[in-house]
Amino acid sequence: MTAIYALRSLLHLLFMAVTVVPWALVVVLAAPWVSGARTYRLCVAWLATSVWAGGWILGIKNRVSGWEHLPTGEQDAAVLLVKHQSVWETFSLPALMPRPLAFVFKKELLRIPFFGWAMGRMDMIHIDRAQRNRAFAKVVQQGRRLLGKGTWVIMFPEGTRIPRGEVGQYKSGGARLAVQAGVPVIPIAVNSGRCWPAKAFIKRPGVVDISIGPPIPSLGRDAEELMREVQDWIEAEMRRLDPEAYPG
Repeated sequence: MTAIYALRSLLHLLFMAVTVVPWALVVVLAAPWVSGARTYRLCVAWLATSVWAGGWILGIKNRVSGWEHLPTGEQDAAVLLVKHQSVWETFSLPALMPRPLAFVFKKELLRIPFFGWAMGRMDMIHIDRAQRNRAFAKVVQQGRRLLGKGTWVIMFPEGTRIPRGEVGQYKSGGARLAVQAGVPVIPIAVNSGRCWPAKAFIKRPGVVDISIGPPIPSLGRDAEELMREVQDWIEAEMRRLDPEAYPG
């Protein structure tokens, strides 16, 4: 079976590599002439196609719970704080969410041919991690602007992909942004590591659970305390979604 999974993983990788080139070129050429909203939809269309191909080629499907916890007003802002186990959630969440998302990501990703070029045409927050103070000031400035127009800011508080069953160091930047902007945080647990392990080539078929938690108000909160509440909810939910990954 491992050989079959490897072949399917290779086919999906080739599918993304072949389709991203023309799609990214269309985005780069069209971006100066179309609205930011249309540029975003063009990019998300490719992500959604890659997720669809993931279901068809890899046999990976999403199962989402907690839709009722998402804000419903067009101008209702929120900061989404998400468990990060693989690339899968970075592709799935923009395709699933009812509002535009703005990722906070390291600027080095903009150098990736085609994929990074298209990312650079979207209104998101790319930072230089080597300059932490300046980077967070940019997150707050750009984040408040985006939140003010109804875009949801999405961040991975552990900072990088964490192997299944492990807990990374939760950083408080997302909670600090929410406190300063006066918007709630929405914790999201994702057990994508069951099918698409961190930094792994071989993917396995299965169901990825995406659990959306209740919004947590940020007004008057201490950012560190708020992040601990987010971490407690996410990690408890991860143990519910994927108990075999957390023995004992």
